[in-house]
Amino acid sequence: MSGKPKLHYFNGRGRMEPIRWLLAAAGVEFEECFMEKKDDLLKLRKDGALLFEQVPMVEIDGMKLVQTRAICNYIASKYNLYGKDLKERALIDMYVEAMMDLNELLMAYPYQPADKKEQHFANMLDKATNRYFPVFEKVLKDHGQDYLVGNRFSRVDVQLLEIILMAEEFKPDILVKFPLLQSFKARISNIPTIKKFLQPGSQRKPLPEEKDIPKVIQIFY
Repeated sequence: MSGKPKLHYFNGRGRMEPIRWLLAAAGVEFEECFMEKKDDLLKLRKDGALLFEQVPMVEIDGMKLVQTRAICNYIASKYNLYGKDLKERALIDMYVEAMMDLNELLMAYPYQPADKKEQHFANMLDKATNRYFPVFEKVLKDHGQDYLVGNRFSRVDVQLLEIILMAEEFKPDILVKFPLLQSFKARISNIPTIKKFLQPGSQRKPLPEEKDIPKVIQIFY
């Protein structure tokens, strides 16, 4: 049996993408088992593989973990990406929770009904540029270090880069007022494991296309 983590989800971003990013940043190879139809999800439920009948689910170290945050917490702890002490971990958790809030907005956009897309788009860009990115720009300015927490690479750096790149897909110049985040983006993108993940052919998933939306909805609903 392979010792690699096995990720169960559909072949797209969704709530599995932060997990893929974190594993890749840690240099961990992983396998993916894609749900192609609703029956695949129902089989996982019937087999008792999903504790709360939901995906993402990751098989790792003899466990079947569910809930995105719990999975990310485990990976970050296992691969020393979770700060050096309790205070650093609290900062990491606080920043990551905010990133997850923004991630939910960005992730949900392609699935919005046509009559709500414009409003959703405006709201998510407003939150990114006026609520979230200014905070992370200030954090970098205040401590003058390369990384967000403790001047060492951690999960929060990985997930901020993921969020920045997602936001740039919707508005390429979104960092124009955030020079320190621009430098942060370049710096973290050049970390070898992340640089590899950003190359074509990696397990990083693209922005969903319109044609993919009905298939994903059919699996879950």
